[in-house]
Amino acid sequence: MLHSMSTTVDIASDRSADEVNEEIRALWRRSGGTLSGEQREEYQRLVLEWAAAVPQPAKAA
Repeated sequence: MLHSMSTTVDIASDRSADEVNEEIRALWRRSGGTLSGEQREEYQRLVLEWAAAVPQPAKAA
């Protein structure tokens, strides 16, 4: 069975990258180091949210 993953990123969060990172760490602690299918989906969502929340460096002109 093949699983498809959405390529659309629609993350709107008012949380900081640190807050999302803490939730990711808590998920790993709760899982005991092995994520179930549902937990993997949550992890993927959280990683995308974290990436969107990380401050981007200013580009040099």
